[in-house]
Amino acid sequence: MRRGAEKPARHGGEPRSAIVDIGSNSIRLVVYQGPARVPAVLFNEKVLAGLGRSLAASGRIDPAAMAMATTALRRFAALVREMDVASVRTVATAAVRDAANGAELIAIAEHAGLSVEILSGEEEAAAAGHGVLSGIPGANGIVGDLGGGSLELVRVKDGALHRRVSFPLGVLRLAGLRAKGRLDRRVAHLLEETGWSGAGKGLPFYLVGGSWRGLARLDMVATRYPLPIIHQYAMPAATIARLRRTLSHTDKARLKEVPGLSSGRIPTLSDAAALLGVLLKHLKSSGTIVSAYGLREGLLHQALTVQDRALDPLIVATRDEGRRSGRFPEHGELLDRWIAPLFGADRPEDARLRHAACQLADVGWRANPEFRAERGMEVALHGNWVGIDGRGRAMLAQALWTALGGELTRPDPLPRLAGEAALAQAARWGLAMRLGHRLSGGMAGPLERSCLSLDRGALRLALDAGDAGLLGEAVEKRVKALAAAMGVAVG
Repeated sequence: MRRGAEKPARHGGEPRSAIVDIGSNSIRLVVYQGPARVPAVLFNEKVLAGLGRSLAASGRIDPAAMAMATTALRRFAALVREMDVASVRTVATAAVRDAANGAELIAIAEHAGLSVEILSGEEEAAAAGHGVLSGIPGANGIVGDLGGGSLELVRVKDGALHRRVSFPLGVLRLAGLRAKGRLDRRVAHLLEETGWSGAGKGLPFYLVGGSWRGLARLDMVATRYPLPIIHQYAMPAATIARLRRTLSHTDKARLKEVPGLSSGRIPTLSDAAALLGVLLKHLKSSGTIVSAYGLREGLLHQALTVQDRALDPLIVATRDEGRRSGRFPEHGELLDRWIAPLFGADRPEDARLRHAACQLADVGWRANPEFRAERGMEVALHGNWVGIDGRGRAMLAQALWTALGGELTRPDPLPRLAGEAALAQAARWGLAMRLGHRLSGGMAGPLERSCLSLDRGALRLALDAGDAGLLGEAVEKRVKALAAAMGVAVG
């Protein structure tokens, strides 16, 4: 299907889109559906074809890689037709761009029905930068996208891309440089020549690319990190040095046991760690933050309007989940406005977490009543959210745990992800949300005609005279519980 070609969806739902990413190490198909700002992934499959494997030696894609790519592209083209995808964008990066026989692969894709765009190094860098901004809107530092054939660096700040550069330092090219003892000198020269030396001083380095994400998986296992979520996982420079030492004496069999680590990435981990260590040294970056979003998500982000780019991805995604899973569409917005007067001292970054929690306040209603709190916590901790780190997930989980009946307890692993003060505040959000649901029965009217406030050290629930009948033992009990948690009297 040609780029931009669209047709009505046979399945009758929201239109589906897809990206076929022909990279130097892997070829991947991702099919999306849902809100434009953060569409859900319906299907994701990759093939580690290794197109860039032989470039350094021969300048060509070798026959075995070409055969794997041919099979993958034909399969992916067939799948997007079967899935009734409305529009498909197929992009190729460094290996196809640089290979003497890259045109052969493009012809194979075209024959399968996929129209290929060859991204320049600068376009690749821009897409990676947009990917990080899509998933971490407040990112301020340097994005590094390590592919099989190239490394892209992008300065991101204030929601925008600034300078960018592409280097021929893909993970499949590094073994030769390391074998000759030239990696450090080569990286230093490239950074100095392009004016990037020291450009990351005091700033985080955002990691994009499967090999660097693999390093984070290793560290998560080594440190017993309690969440299997890699997005916004942070590692200081000292951790990268430790991982390099670990990889030097760990055999492949042990590495294959690491959860979430692709066996196809294992051969590249040592080279990826070596390059990262050198980059952090010469850029003078403060540490690393992993981004689950990269080139593909960046391409989607670039295609959005300015207004859609400005939307908070966490709020968009939780609103969509609340709409699909809850009983009362759009009730989350009203609930957040209703409880907000009690929490005016919340920092903006915590106020948005409270907003997200309100969007998800009803996700547990289908669960067995004994497990609604567990359901809420699971959605918060393991949902496919971006724009949120481990602390934020823990606060979201605590709010839902409390709102759905878990009361003020602190279930594991929440205390390992966030401090007690943060969890206590989230629990207070949960009690306020629980009160709002009980008072209103999930209907808009009672919340629109009532208000919560703190008045001279007392919690006050004000109702219209005609709504007095909504008060009852259950509501009064929850008012008292909220007041006690806030350390105030009932007004």
